[in-house]
Amino acid sequence: MFVYLSKKIAIPNNVTLKCVAWDQGSGYIACGGSDGLLKVIQLETVTKDSKVRGLAAPSNLSMNQTMEGHSGDVKVVKWNNHFQKLTTSDQKGLIIVWMLFKGQWYEEMINNRNKSLVRAMSWNADGQRICIIYEDGAVIVGSVDGNRIWGKDLRNMQLTQVVWSPDAKIILLGTKNGELHIYDNHGSPVGRVELFCLVNCNGAVSLVALDWYDGRLGYVQPGCPCLVVCFDNGRCQIMRSEADDRPILIDTKMDAVDAKWNDDGSVLAIAGSQRSIQQDKEVNVVQFFNVFGEALYTLKVPGKEISSLDWEKASLRLALAVDSHIYFANIRPNYKWGYLANTVVYAFMKPDRAEHCVLFWDWKNKEKYVKYVNSLLSLTAAVNHCCLATKSEEVSDIYALLLCNAIGTPMDSKYIGMEPLHLAMTSTHIVVASQSALYIWQFTTARSLGLSHLDRIANREKLIHIDEEKAQTSEHLNFKSALMPTKDPICCVAISEKIIIAARESGTIHRYKLPNVELTHRYAITCEPRRLSLNCTSSRLSIIDSSGVMTFFDLDAKVTEENGNESIGEHLPFERKDVWDMRWADDNPELIAIMEKMRMYVFRNLDPEEPIPSSGYICQFNDLEIKSIQLDEIYKNPENPLPEDMVELEVKSLRDTRTLVQTVGMQDAAQFVDDNPHPRLWRLLAEAALEQLNLDVAEHAFVRCKDYQGIRLSKKVGQLSSESMKLAEIAAYSGRFEEAEKIYLDIDRRDLAIELRMKLGDWFRVVQLLKFGSGGADDKKLLQAWNAIGDYYADRHKWANAVTYYQQGGNQERLAECFYMIEDYDSLAQLAENLPDDHHLLPEMAKTFRMVGMCEQAVAIYCKSGRIMQAIDTCVYLNQWSLAVELAQKHKIKDIDPHLAKYASELLAKNDVLQAIELYRKAERFPSAAKLLCRVAQQEETAGASPLQLKKIFVLAALLVEKHHELNRSKTKTTDERIDNYLRDDEEGLGDSREDSHVIDQAWKGAETYHYYLLAQRQLYSGYVDAAMTTALNLLDYEEFISAEKIHSLVALAAASNRSFGVCSQSFMKLENIESISVDDRTSYQKLAMEIFSKHEPRDQRRSRANDDGDHMGQKPPTCLLTGRPISDFNYWTCRTCKRCAYRSEISSRESCPLCHSPV
Repeated sequence: MFVYLSKKIAIPNNVTLKCVAWDQGSGYIACGGSDGLLKVIQLETVTKDSKVRGLAAPSNLSMNQTMEGHSGDVKVVKWNNHFQKLTTSDQKGLIIVWMLFKGQWYEEMINNRNKSLVRAMSWNADGQRICIIYEDGAVIVGSVDGNRIWGKDLRNMQLTQVVWSPDAKIILLGTKNGELHIYDNHGSPVGRVELFCLVNCNGAVSLVALDWYDGRLGYVQPGCPCLVVCFDNGRCQIMRSEADDRPILIDTKMDAVDAKWNDDGSVLAIAGSQRSIQQDKEVNVVQFFNVFGEALYTLKVPGKEISSLDWEKASLRLALAVDSHIYFANIRPNYKWGYLANTVVYAFMKPDRAEHCVLFWDWKNKEKYVKYVNSLLSLTAAVNHCCLATKSEEVSDIYALLLCNAIGTPMDSKYIGMEPLHLAMTSTHIVVASQSALYIWQFTTARSLGLSHLDRIANREKLIHIDEEKAQTSEHLNFKSALMPTKDPICCVAISEKIIIAARESGTIHRYKLPNVELTHRYAITCEPRRLSLNCTSSRLSIIDSSGVMTFFDLDAKVTEENGNESIGEHLPFERKDVWDMRWADDNPELIAIMEKMRMYVFRNLDPEEPIPSSGYICQFNDLEIKSIQLDEIYKNPENPLPEDMVELEVKSLRDTRTLVQTVGMQDAAQFVDDNPHPRLWRLLAEAALEQLNLDVAEHAFVRCKDYQGIRLSKKVGQLSSESMKLAEIAAYSGRFEEAEKIYLDIDRRDLAIELRMKLGDWFRVVQLLKFGSGGADDKKLLQAWNAIGDYYADRHKWANAVTYYQQGGNQERLAECFYMIEDYDSLAQLAENLPDDHHLLPEMAKTFRMVGMCEQAVAIYCKSGRIMQAIDTCVYLNQWSLAVELAQKHKIKDIDPHLAKYASELLAKNDVLQAIELYRKAERFPSAAKLLCRVAQQEETAGASPLQLKKIFVLAALLVEKHHELNRSKTKTTDERIDNYLRDDEEGLGDSREDSHVIDQAWKGAETYHYYLLAQRQLYSGYVDAAMTTALNLLDYEEFISAEKIHSLVALAAASNRSFGVCSQSFMKLENIESISVDDRTSYQKLAMEIFSKHEPRDQRRSRANDDGDHMGQKPPTCLLTGRPISDFNYWTCRTCKRCAYRSEISSRESCPLCHSPV
């Protein structure tokens, strides 16, 4: 941070000023003084040059109004920033509220208590309420419209200061004896603020300043101090709240008179006076501190007595009331910013976020990239990268270095155990300094990582204590030993590609050699450095000290001392005051640009050029051009930087050369450039000589600036006979392509104009020249142009536009790519259909359709190109097995079954049986699918699945078998063919094993089993015990599908319920004789049988309908699916699908078969 006095306004008649206040809305400045003086002035910036903006622009008084109304000394002036009102009070207690009307200030309200002096006033954050305190202890709170809200008389208190809390819930009242009381917004006492800064303080003290930042622009970091309490002895404490028990204490060692936070609460200014030992008198000073109480700068102010201060809205200027003058001090903040690869990176705070917002602004391409970073401490940038230094929130005393590129993408990071107080970097190294140590990180990126770096990768980090000479390597980094305290702390660092410079507060400078970080020299200077910078050859060091004085130090100069000893390093006899920024040229070790107050100076060696008005921060100095960024303007609206905020300036020698070229002869200009050599000047001279067709001077200038292309141009132009051709070649070289084309067309050389546009890649213009020129168009070049335009749109992913031009250019390959990118598969299929059978694009297009799952189109293209096996593979890949089988049969390929079997075996190996069943079903291998389903049913039955689920599985298997038979019937026409198909099925599809064949044949029987099992239980629970027993007895024929234990248990239960104890007795006998049941179960069955048959005789006590049904023509009659009874009537219903029967009287009320659910 740097502060300097920039302007002074004198008050007429030498009237002494007592107070000053700066309006935060429109920039009005009010000052009050002796004998009722009250003035309102306004500074207006006047500029005609867009490059001269901000503080550098001249300013004039646009308002200078003296307001009459006070007769005594005006002691207090306060602005209401929200309603643009001014409240003033004098020593007689008169209070006047002023309002602006038609450009003039007029009295709006007057109040005079006539009892005591008004000591202070304070508006709350939203400007709705004002608190006025009197010296006799009276406190009045009023509204903005003049109404009194409440008043309180605090006897025995001499009040001096008042301030509202940011939320307007608390009022702090300060007394003359140094006490600070807390009241709520209704006037009730709450407590007292503990003043730690007055501990061990002798004598009477008085409170001179209270200021509480309202947080409207956010905070430097969450929970930072925002309340300042300042006493006349220079003791201050800054607090996080009124109840903060750990405030930051400051001893300014001066007699303080006023203290104010700046507009965003990041800087505290304290005004007062202190005794100067050198001058033996009181000197007015303003000290600046950050929110952590760290001193930033001390400004000395002329005059006898300073009485008040206030900040401008943007915190770039400070108004000071000194004697009968208003001094203005310009503030040059230490912004967190950097410059890399045409990108400005800067950090700022948002009121609604706790993190720092880091914005990467590519000012040439007008692109912005935002990154949010927690606990950002500092940042720096160089060449193509920037480094963000942050503090870890998880681990204390751990800090992170984040390396980013020009769009904010993190490239690498490091964690270090030292606080990064100072940060600098080059294209390959980052140096971080704490108070006692240096950490050096040789970072690598994808561009810098090459063979020459491989031997240094393992040793990229080094750490060295400032009092030691040997650095620690990355294998043995010990931050604890390196952070041992030192008596002479590090105050700033600088780095170049060759060396590192570290300066200490005593003025000692250490020089380290890269990459080994070896201490090679120590130098001593007679100032306290605050900023360092090295030139491009690392031979000269520029230094800005704590007072803003810049000097040069020659690092390699050999000096002979008085005693005859030779030393290296010389502090050059050069000095510039009030310097706050500097940058050496990247290509000339003698050129440096500095910012001195609001002027930019360029020095060649030690000679200055004519200054340029500017308030920008220097980004880059290269090729005799300086890029300067108006950070003051950017930070007014940091989320929306403007292109005019980047200013490009030329040094005087470049401006003079351009003037000489335009006004005097070429020889004189060449002599001037020869006296002031620089590649940019020679290049400028060469371009001007070419325009005048002075080829000798142009060639000489190109040789001096080592421009081989320019030398070749000079020789080529010299060989041309036509002057128009020469001018066209020069215009094309200079980038004036429109002019070159016009010349070619004027001399009827359309071919050269077309060739020029083709070289430039301006294919739109090539098409125009080809189509609208005389003599017809070159079809070959026209096709090339159409395709190039298509490439232009395709590179920008505008595929739909590219299609139009590729079609005109006949580029089928790129056309297919565009159709794929816009997912126009119909057009892609049409394109494939129009291609010849042997075209090389067909396989790729088929792969595209296969990749997106469009099987039919892929197969069609493969078949068109004669790749039948690839078509079949596509069907297999996309599970279109029916199409694969059809293709195999059509083209007499017998290799489809191995593919099918292999894929099915892979699925079964993964235990993915359902996928295998679906595979066989899609491939129309219904018997194989049915076999797998039967196996699933067996596994599910073992696992204890429900009978309903098992029935469904068997029904599905049976339906697949029926579908297989239907498929065979549809493929054959005669009875003999059908018989042959059935025999072939027995041999191939169903003949893998007797067991599998049996299972498939009995699929319907398995479905019947669980159908009757469910039916019997449903009848039993419904109370139809006779029907339940009849149905259960049918299960005796299905023991191969369901366990005998379940069947006989159900029969015994139904028979016992039907009082058919004979049938029940037989079932119990079967249960007891089953070998597979456990001993416990057999014992249980025996006990249950004993209990039943000890009460009932084992014979049927009622006649069952099951015994009435006899044989059906010597065979077992069919069973009704709905009742479970045998069908004795010949007039019954038979299902067309499952071929099972039911009584017509029972089925008439149903819509589907109870077994297979086919429509009735």
